[in-house]
Amino acid sequence: MASTTTTTKKQPVLCVFCGASGGTSPVHLEAARALAKVMHANNIHLVYGGGTVGLMGEVARTLVSLSGPDSVHGIIPLPLVEHEQNTDPANPTTHKIDVSIFGRTTIVKDMHTRKRLMAREVMDGGPGGGFVALSGGYGTLEELMEITTWNQLGIHDMPVIVYNVDGYWSGLIDWVKNAVSSGFIAPTNAGILVEALSADEVLTCVKEYKIAPGRMNLTWDEQ
Repeated sequence: MASTTTTTKKQPVLCVFCGASGGTSPVHLEAARALAKVMHANNIHLVYGGGTVGLMGEVARTLVSLSGPDSVHGIIPLPLVEHEQNTDPANPTTHKIDVSIFGRTTIVKDMHTRKRLMAREVMDGGPGGGFVALSGGYGTLEELMEITTWNQLGIHDMPVIVYNVDGYWSGLIDWVKNAVSSGFIAPTNAGILVEALSADEVLTCVKEYKIAPGRMNLTWDEQ
């Protein structure tokens, strides 16, 4: 009898960078929920920073409520558990809430490991996935800029999308334009970072993303 080989279809994964705060306007939390709903409708999984508070908690909790706990993977450095997860500061191993409602969590040693594992999960998920930045602070901006740079270097070719809620990222988008006109970013690389104005547009940008020409072609294994 001839043997048959079954191929498991890869699950698209979005890595969402966002704040451990909800912000001062409700539009940011609404955007996080809207993104989760669009991801559910398109059978896309989430990898994120593992927090249970702010925008991080909102996008994870919403997607788990719709698609189940297997749809979300949080990756968090151990020193941030007491700050980004809702725990008792006197006993960080005792959670005030059931963290399973945010999907599964992997605790790692540092920020570098967190970012590397999140990026690997997106790349392993294949077409239909990518990186999305909701509103956030220094950490969100740093994660967004590093993954954008990795695209420029050729370490990955996945979409990088800025979900520009209520003009939050407009200053960054203007900076990119200025960097291009000032000669610090090649015009061919200007499209690495793409703006979306709604959750539906995030998915459209992911599907229609064009790999920027003139990128380098580095790999993880060259050092």
